[in-house]
Amino acid sequence: MRRVLPLMAIVVLAIVLVVSDHPFPPPSDPDRESRTAVVALGDSTLSGEGAGSYEPGTNGEEGGNWCHRSTEASVMKARFEADERFNLACSGANSDRLRTQQLPELRRIAGSHRVVALVVAVGANDDPKFADILNTCVQAWGARSDCTAKVAPEWTKRVAKMVPKVENTLNAIRQTMRDSGYLDSSYQLVVQSYAAPVAPNVPKSLQNLSGCPLRTGDLEWVVEEGVPELSNGLRVAAGKVNARFLDLARAGEGHEACAGGSSPEEEWFTRLTLDWDGLKDDRRSAHAWQESFHPNARGHEQLANCLSEFLAADKRDGACVPKLDGTLGLTTES
Repeated sequence: MRRVLPLMAIVVLAIVLVVSDHPFPPPSDPDRESRTAVVALGDSTLSGEGAGSYEPGTNGEEGGNWCHRSTEASVMKARFEADERFNLACSGANSDRLRTQQLPELRRIAGSHRVVALVVAVGANDDPKFADILNTCVQAWGARSDCTAKVAPEWTKRVAKMVPKVENTLNAIRQTMRDSGYLDSSYQLVVQSYAAPVAPNVPKSLQNLSGCPLRTGDLEWVVEEGVPELSNGLRVAAGKVNARFLDLARAGEGHEACAGGSSPEEEWFTRLTLDWDGLKDDRRSAHAWQESFHPNARGHEQLANCLSEFLAADKRDGACVPKLDGTLGLTTES
């Protein structure tokens, strides 16, 4: 009998190692299974930048926290059966900041709640530096010079350098969940891309500081090359970790900043937005135009509708596209 027990223990251990992603899950809150949660991770696309109604402490009031986490953000408005929503996304975050600043919070939530879905938007602030490009293009408009003509030749390389960083971050998210006792199959991991916030159909009367100070050639590049290629890179990264992918490249079509002309209420993205009072404060001046060209509250509501459909669907990939009735809907791929 003394020889049988160690042998049986080895056999049982081997079986556990084969069938489990994590054979010895760490102790967790015993009530975790009764509290479900959806969690958003990433940058401004998910934090709610541009939607206003920012959570206390995320609007520069405390310690320079400019995450701009909005109660109007899409993940907070999405229709999904969960007891709580947690928005860990932070405006300006790149892959490194997601791993170092947001994953510790995810670990805490994963221990106290049963996380049923993770929605991730990250990558644009890595090598592509998409927001910086738009800011540079606004400056180029003032100088009457082209902007994206300088970026276009190296854009493919920038996106290619981004892909492994996003992949590593997604793997880190997976590992955080495994370390918290989750199987990969026990929750949804959704990677979403970015929508083009502007388009070439800007009325000339708004192609200036009163709306969208960007040259037509730069606007065309954003819609036709920049955003689609960024989305394709994120699709590759999602596929490498077996995550679901939601393509937002066309999500703002017809509702971009300034596209509504004299009817801005039809737009889902902010126009050039300046915090005039913030410009007078040295601590806030660098963030005075941070909200520009991000989804507004209406945009987040539409994105929430599409995200809700995708979370309820059973397809691996999907895309948010405008419907004939003017709302945003989901189209799925097999």
